[in-house]
Amino acid sequence: MSGSSVRFVPEPERYEFTAAPMHHFELTRRDFFKFLGAGIAVFAVAKDTLAAQETAPTQGFHQEELPKDITAWLHIGEDGNVTAFTGKVEIGQNIRTSLAQTVADELHLPFESVTMVTADTALTPFDFGTVGSRSMPTMSPQLRRVAAAARDLLVDAAAKEWSVAAAGLTTADGKVTDPATGRSLRYADLARGKTLAQNLPSEDPVTPPDQWTIAGKSIPKKDARAFVTGKHQYTPDLRRPGQLYGKVLRPPSFGATLTSYDAKAALAMSGVVVVRDGDFIGAAASNERDASRALETIHAEWKEVPHTSSNELFSYLKKNATDKSDDRSRRTKGSVEDGFAAAAHLLDATYTVAFIAHAPLEPRAAVAEWSDGKLTVWTGSQRPFAVRDELASVFHVSESDVRVIVPDTGSAYGGKHTGDAALEAARLARAAARPVQVVWTREEEFTWAYFRPAGVMEVKSGIAADGALTAWEFHNYNSGMSAIDTPYVVPNQHIQFHSTQCPLRSGSYRGLAATANFFARESHMDELAHAAQIDPLEFRLKNLSDPRLRAVFEAAAKSFGWSRKKIQEGQGFGIAGGLEKGGYVATCAEVSVEHSSGAVRVVRMATAFECGAIVNPDGLLNQVIGANIQGLGGALFEFIEFENGRITNPRFSRYRVPRFRDVPGIQAVLLDRKDLPSAGAGETPIMAVAPAIGNAIFHATGTRLRGLPMVPKGLNRAQSGVQSTS
Repeated sequence: MSGSSVRFVPEPERYEFTAAPMHHFELTRRDFFKFLGAGIAVFAVAKDTLAAQETAPTQGFHQEELPKDITAWLHIGEDGNVTAFTGKVEIGQNIRTSLAQTVADELHLPFESVTMVTADTALTPFDFGTVGSRSMPTMSPQLRRVAAAARDLLVDAAAKEWSVAAAGLTTADGKVTDPATGRSLRYADLARGKTLAQNLPSEDPVTPPDQWTIAGKSIPKKDARAFVTGKHQYTPDLRRPGQLYGKVLRPPSFGATLTSYDAKAALAMSGVVVVRDGDFIGAAASNERDASRALETIHAEWKEVPHTSSNELFSYLKKNATDKSDDRSRRTKGSVEDGFAAAAHLLDATYTVAFIAHAPLEPRAAVAEWSDGKLTVWTGSQRPFAVRDELASVFHVSESDVRVIVPDTGSAYGGKHTGDAALEAARLARAAARPVQVVWTREEEFTWAYFRPAGVMEVKSGIAADGALTAWEFHNYNSGMSAIDTPYVVPNQHIQFHSTQCPLRSGSYRGLAATANFFARESHMDELAHAAQIDPLEFRLKNLSDPRLRAVFEAAAKSFGWSRKKIQEGQGFGIAGGLEKGGYVATCAEVSVEHSSGAVRVVRMATAFECGAIVNPDGLLNQVIGANIQGLGGALFEFIEFENGRITNPRFSRYRVPRFRDVPGIQAVLLDRKDLPSAGAGETPIMAVAPAIGNAIFHATGTRLRGLPMVPKGLNRAQSGVQSTS
C-alpha cells in the first residue's frame, strides 16, 4: 500500500453527507498503554496515516491527524493475545472475521489469538466510514502492513535476545524460531515486561494471496455464538445506571414547523422530563410507556407546506431538474449524432425507480450519557467519527469531549450514516442529567429515515446490422452516478447525471444508484438484443472487451444452464451483469408467471461474482446470497408511497419486503482471483438482480416492464400505485 492518500470522493447520490442535521440545538483519549498494559504496539504516525485513511471533501467533515497515544493499530499483549483496531463497523457483513483473518495470517499466529476492536472514537483510528465497499480494499492491506511491521519487530527482539542475525529467523504459530538451533520464543515471551512501539513504515512487504494460510479459508463468524444465543447486546439492549427512555414528538408531515405548543399536562407528570428546543419536542421517563403518554398530552400545532405525491414522482423529478452540470456529471466520447446516423436499429426508452426504504431489522437507536461535560453515545452507525463531529457541533463541545461507540449493528444497507437518534438521545440526556435511550419505532424508521433516491433514466441507443453498438446516450435524473458508465464497447457516447429538487429525504442505499443504472442499462441491452434477434448473452459478449466481465457472464451462464428452451407457458429466462466498486457480477434468473392471476415467482437465480482475492469464501458467499434476496424486494414490490408530505405505507404490513416464500433457489459462483487485490463485496452482487428478473419476465410474457418495482401487485396490475413509463 502506498503512502499516498486514498481519496474517497462521495458520489452525488450520497445526499445525506451534505445534509444539515435533523434537529438544530442552541472523553478525553485514553493513554494507550494504560488501557492495554505492557506489550508491543505498532503506531500510525501523521505522515503515514494518509495511506490508511479515506478522505472526503464533505460538509462538516475533515481529515484528522492521529496522535500517537491511542492511534495504535495493533497491540501484542504479555499473554500473547493480539488486539487490532479499526474504525470500521460490523453491521452484519462479517468484517470482524475477515480482518482478524488478515492480521492472523500476516502475523503467523492462530486466528483465535486475534481480537478486533471496532468503531470506538476514543480507541480506534479515525475512519471516514463503513461505506462504498471500502473495508476490504483499504483496511485489509493496511492491517497487513501493520501486522508485517509487528512481525519484523518481534523478529528483531528475538534476534537481540539470541545475538543472531534477524534475517535467519522464521515465524509460525505465534512463535519466532531459530532454524539453526531449533530454539524458539513465543510472541508472549517477547512482549512480557516490555513496552515496545514501532512507527508504521511507509512500505512493508506483505504475503501475496497465493501464500495465505489463514486468509482465503472459510472461518466461522467470530463471536457467532453470542449472536445466535442472544448474548450480544445491540444498542436497544443497552442499559445504563439510572437510564431513562426517550420519545420524540414528530411533525405531521415533512417540512412542517411548530407554531404553538402547550405541555402543561406533560410537565405535571411525575418522573417525566420534557424538552422543547426549537421544533424539537421530546420526553424522557423511567419507561417508554410513560414517555409516550407524556407526548400524547402535549398540544402542538404545526404549519405544513405543499408536497408532491408518489403518483406524480417521475414527472416531478424531470420538471425539477437543475440546470447546473459539471465535468464530473457528464461523459462524452465520439459523436452520438454520427452513431445514430450509422445505426441500423434505434431504440429510445425511459426507465424509472421508486423510493425504497432500508428496512433494517434494528431501527435507529442510541443511548447517550453526559458526565462532567463530556458525552458518550452508543449508537448503530456506519460513520461513528462523523456522528461524533455532528454531536460536537450541535452541542458546542470539543470533539475530544465526545465519544461514539458502535456496538455490532443489526444491519444498515447504507441507511445509518447520520446521527439522528444520537442527537435526540443526547439532547434529552442533557436536560434530564441522566442517561437516555431513544429507539425509533418501525413507523419512525419508515418515515423519518432517508430513502434510496428515486430516479428517471432515459436511454437512446443505436446498433449496426450485425448487433454492434454504434451509439449510447444515457441520462439519469436524481438517483445518481454510480455505475452510470456503460461497460460495453461503444464508439459514440454521451452520459449525464442531472440533479433535481428531491421531494423526500434521500441518501445512500446498498449499491447506491448502481441498482437504477444497472436496471436501465441491462434492460435496454436486452431490448437491443431482441431487436437484433441475437441471444441476450451472445449480444453482450459481442459488445464486451473486459475479460473480467466476460468471465462472470460466462460463469453465471454455465452454472445456470443458459440458454435453456422454455418447456412450459409462463416460463422465462433473463441475464444481466456489470461492474462496480471493483467487483464484477452477472446474474441469470428464471421466472414463472401465472397467466390468470399475473403472479410472478422467481424460481431460481445464478450469480457469478468476482472481487479479486477472496479472504473468507463462506462470508463472501453469504454476502452474494443475501444481496440476491434483498434485491428481490426492490425488483418486484418495494416502494414508498407518499401524499401531502406523509408516508402512507410506513409499516411492514403495508411495505412488502422479501419473505421466505419469495426466496428462489440461488446458486452463487465465486471467482477467486489471487492475482488481484481484494475488493469489497457488500454492494455489487445486488445490482444485476432486478434487470435479470425483468428480462426474464419479458422472455416469459412479451411484456417489458421499465419501472421498479415491476410487479408490486402482480403482472396484471403492473405498476399500479407506482407511476411508470412502461
